[in-house]
Amino acid sequence: MSKIFWMLGWCLIVGMAAGARAADWPQFRGLSRDGKSTETKLLKSWPAEGPKLIWSAEGIGEGFSSAAIAQGMIYTTGLVGEEGWVSCFDLTGKLIWKKVYGKEWSAAGNHPGVRTTVTVDNDKIYLISAYGKVVCFNGKTGELVWSVDTLERFNGRNIRWGIAESPLIWQDKVICTPGGKDAGLAALDKLTGKTIWVTKGLDEASAYCSPMLANHGGKNVIFTLLGKSIISVNADTGELLWRVSHETSYDISAVSPVYHEGRLYVTNGYGKGGMMFEVAPDNSGVKELWVDKTLDCHHGGVVLLDGFIYGIAMKGGLVCLDWSDGQVKYCDKAVKKGSTIYADGMLYCYEEKDGTLRLIKADPKADELVGSFIITPGSGMYWAHPSISDGRLYVRHGDVLMVFDIKPN
Repeated sequence: MSKIFWMLGWCLIVGMAAGARAADWPQFRGLSRDGKSTETKLLKSWPAEGPKLIWSAEGIGEGFSSAAIAQGMIYTTGLVGEEGWVSCFDLTGKLIWKKVYGKEWSAAGNHPGVRTTVTVDNDKIYLISAYGKVVCFNGKTGELVWSVDTLERFNGRNIRWGIAESPLIWQDKVICTPGGKDAGLAALDKLTGKTIWVTKGLDEASAYCSPMLANHGGKNVIFTLLGKSIISVNADTGELLWRVSHETSYDISAVSPVYHEGRLYVTNGYGKGGMMFEVAPDNSGVKELWVDKTLDCHHGGVVLLDGFIYGIAMKGGLVCLDWSDGQVKYCDKAVKKGSTIYADGMLYCYEEKDGTLRLIKADPKADELVGSFIITPGSGMYWAHPSISDGRLYVRHGDVLMVFDIKPN
């Protein structure tokens, strides 16, 4: 029981450090980066046309960035020409400011558009360009605070489709993955951009993965996937704690690991599937517990709920796995490939090919579809993960951001 209270206190400290409210969605995949909202009293079904559209904003630029919502402000990024822009809106949809931050991914044929989702920390916001540039703005005014070219500073190398992580904030640090020689991971001072630590002895490129933070064995640790391995790093010092070989097609490991009570779950697309590990109490290594080939999630994220993992397989199918042993509870092929988030007993599945957005009851016995509609504005692939904040559903498609009311009347 004391361990439970200790962990709850640690989580509270993390939330307070970010200056976020429970209703905020201040970074990629929510307050804890796990795709889950703690909000309640949301709609349990939708009309045929979908929930009410409150407002939409066009012209934010091309890309796959989610919306970050905190302290009454909404942030997202977009590609205009060859440059990346970050836009700030208030809750009514009024544009407060829009600022350029540098070159972004515009390579023809290689899915041009921004990748990074903004991370909000108190009065500042942080992002990482597809070229490894870490940028800090004043979130209220849009004033540039600092920027660092991490590929240049750490002798890093870019990857085939551009760096696609979103920055992780821990205490006074911005954690990023430049993939440099002797600097696979790096921590920058969040106020100045100066280097705090690098992971010595780790020379490996990133793999489109946003790092996760957890407390294990009394240490604050970072779990992430690189081009050819799964790693754990001491969040305070940058020390590499352990490294496990993990090779995938195209070196894509875009789904952040899931940590819970001493276990770590990872999943990859292209038929590789998922693996569960037990992390040693002293953080010295891991032991493989089970392997599953059904949930080979490509980049849509997974959600852990009450001992079950939910996510969408690469060739389609909403999958529910038992966390304890990897047993497949079901695979609903009616749900096509896309991203998955959760709130108030419901899964929100956003299909990447045609923009179908589904509302599904989260139940390990069977999934029940209770609403769906198609997002039509915008262009390109539907790769941006939805966000939920204060009874509103934020959906991005290309250069359009849409905001829907998901509270009952």
